[in-house]
Amino acid sequence: MTPVPYRVADRRQETADTVTLTLAPAAHALPPFRPGQFAMLHAFGVGEVALSVSGISGDLLHHTVRAVGKVSEALCRAEPGSEIGARGPYGTAWPPPSADGDVLVVAGGIGLAPLRPVIDEALARPDRSGRLSVLVGYREPADQLFPADLPRWRRRAQVLVTVDRPAPGWQGSVGLVTALLDTADCRTDRCTAFLCGPEPMMRATAGELLRRGVPAERIAVSLERNMRCGTGWCGHCQLGPLLLCRDGPVVGWARADEPLSVSER
Repeated sequence: MTPVPYRVADRRQETADTVTLTLAPAAHALPPFRPGQFAMLHAFGVGEVALSVSGISGDLLHHTVRAVGKVSEALCRAEPGSEIGARGPYGTAWPPPSADGDVLVVAGGIGLAPLRPVIDEALARPDRSGRLSVLVGYREPADQLFPADLPRWRRRAQVLVTVDRPAPGWQGSVGLVTALLDTADCRTDRCTAFLCGPEPMMRATAGELLRRGVPAERIAVSLERNMRCGTGWCGHCQLGPLLLCRDGPVVGWARADEPLSVSER
């Protein structure tokens, strides 16, 4: 439960309110993370927040942070050379992409951040023969993440982007990300789907995939709740029978379907 000091090695502005931090251990590194797992990042004097890794390279951790509260705002302001605390890894990981099956990544907004390591892992496998499709939906074009990665991804994968509200000069798709499934280059009989974003988006996407013949056991989602301890002790992240810091955040759709269908009103 004690944070380990990490140094901000790099800070990249993604959008007006979102940055990607590259963290290097100031002394001893945490145990290795797997794609989909999260760390508890501590802004000294402010508090801590759960953040999935958006990239892993050796002992370096990459976290993409959107400023939505006091802790995330403090992390977004962290400059190279400053120190933050980190503990982890916590939670479950994405299933590894298979060598011959197709991989479908569907993200909504900053939900692309936890899926970025899945894309990089699929592209890094020299034995992969399956297709890779990445579908992303944003509110508006200015919200797009990882512009430096898109050319590299597009050389070896299908990348489709849609927005809710187009800006002047926008030439891409407009509408829900589920509409992109019609042109996704994946075969439903050999597809594994990875979903992360707003829960209504994930429910709608999973429903469409089931209707198209993708079995529930080959659909994985990443779920978020208020994770305060990271170890399943406090119960703040409970979703039905699941404690998401322990049983998630990555959950197969067969387990996620029922608790996500219950109204929280």
